[in-house]
Amino acid sequence: MAAHLADPERNPSFTRALFQGEIREDLVFPFPELSADDRENLNAILGSFGHWAAATVDPARLDREGRFPDEVRAGMAELGMMGINIAEEYGGFGASALLFSRVFGEVGTVDAALAVYFGAHQSIGCKGITLFGSEEQKKRWLPACASGECIAAFCLTESGSGSDAQAMRTTAVPSEDGTHYVLDGEKIWISNAGYAGLFTVFAKVPVTVEGKAKQRVTAFLVDAHAPGVRLGHAEEKMGIKASDTRTVSFEKVRVPVADRLGEVGQGFHIALEILNSGRLGLAAGSARATRKVLGLALAYAKERRQFGRPIGEFEILQRKFAQAAADCYAADAGWMCCAAMVDRGGVDFSLETAACKVFASELAFRAAVDAQQVAGGLGYSKEYPYERAVRDARIMLIFEGTNEILRALIALSGLQQPGEHLKELGRAFRDPLRALGAIGTFIGGRVKRELGGCAFTKVHAALQEEAQLVCRSTRDLASAVEKLLLTHGREVIERQFHQERLANAAIDLFLSTATLSRATAAIERAGSPEAAAADVDNARIFVSTAMRRTRRALRALEANQDARLKAIATRALESGDLTVPTPTDL
Repeated sequence: MAAHLADPERNPSFTRALFQGEIREDLVFPFPELSADDRENLNAILGSFGHWAAATVDPARLDREGRFPDEVRAGMAELGMMGINIAEEYGGFGASALLFSRVFGEVGTVDAALAVYFGAHQSIGCKGITLFGSEEQKKRWLPACASGECIAAFCLTESGSGSDAQAMRTTAVPSEDGTHYVLDGEKIWISNAGYAGLFTVFAKVPVTVEGKAKQRVTAFLVDAHAPGVRLGHAEEKMGIKASDTRTVSFEKVRVPVADRLGEVGQGFHIALEILNSGRLGLAAGSARATRKVLGLALAYAKERRQFGRPIGEFEILQRKFAQAAADCYAADAGWMCCAAMVDRGGVDFSLETAACKVFASELAFRAAVDAQQVAGGLGYSKEYPYERAVRDARIMLIFEGTNEILRALIALSGLQQPGEHLKELGRAFRDPLRALGAIGTFIGGRVKRELGGCAFTKVHAALQEEAQLVCRSTRDLASAVEKLLLTHGREVIERQFHQERLANAAIDLFLSTATLSRATAAIERAGSPEAAAADVDNARIFVSTAMRRTRRALRALEANQDARLKAIATRALESGDLTVPTPTDL
């Protein structure tokens, strides 16, 4: 298993702890910084990449032609970009998660499709080998992946099993002599498929458990050129058009036992761990994309004049820029804190990367739409980059697990420990004399929470008001979780309106804490709040806005119109008509 996973009972993740009314400052403070060596390396990488991209990469052409010219892919390999997060001993650069994520974001500002090519290769394509591969597998595959000679792709999704990986139909049946598996099935929406030399493929392997036939999801490393591997046509997509996306079919493909990744049955876990890595890169890329597209809109708003003055002077547009600035500040704070957790090791960061991906991807899409709106009619023309930005940003809400699925993941994972504790408490009350310890722990925890057990000790004094808002909302979240579990029990699994509310609250709480950490570091570095006014303004706007959202979400757990919403949706699904007929149609 991956070495970074922590025991949640003894060492809960930041977001899991929120559901119990705790803020683990140690995971977010102090705010991460690049080491001197990493900063020097980052400047060198960004400098060489930026110079090359300006001379070589034409985003409009890539979008128009729907493919990468040979010189683009060759240039990425020659620059060493395809092995940045692969260890030096296997021919890569060995970048930290913090450094790699920042580079990922920079690639995305040049072209979103190029970021997909870059990320599908390193963040998910060959990430399984770096996390779970044997030494022999690493030596055999990673040097070629690092040099760009071999491009990797990740094969999980099927037509009948998108985010529900357990429903997959692809199978890998062991041969009678035990030397290989026979792989059969089809995967869809595979990024980099047309360029790939290596596929990480997930399939079900038949096993016998206690005398019963079962199937267990297992991961395999598959030579993309092996007999029986076939590629479908390149998909014509709404955006990221130059990225190569195809169906990949496997028909009686012989996969040596030595190319199984991990043990039989570990595949689902391996897939989740790989996707955790991919979500971090998407979050960083989305934050940089927000800066890029709104930077274009800012320049236009300063030049475009209406009613005798630049449109940027109108408050209705200034509000768009200001809120996006605060949100981008928080998004950057979030992914940097996540990257530091990855680099630290021993921390379960799965919910934090999901939170960052959800927030940043929705921010990037919203920013692209706002930039297009600021540009007016020009924003709708293909001559300008705004409409392409909207199309390219849209996929980020779907990649690496849809945002709806990730919200359910955050909520249900966060509910797990409080639910277990309440079950234990229920058993304790059935035999109270033998379980006074469990009852006392529960009562003590509740009293501590109600009396203000959640407290920041590392936030700068200038931000104490915002810190108190976060603490109060964290306590409210824990109380709401407890009440929700007592009311609904196991049925909470089906209460997705509530899951969405809990997830949104947890996302805002994590990002608010990361924002406070970032602003605190800025104040300390500048010497005073006044000298770090831009950071303080962003932090205060984001935290106050996010905590208002959180309060609304938690109140809606009790006062809502869920039954009415469900009734309207059910009528529409049953009738096939969205709503009641228009009066003119009666």
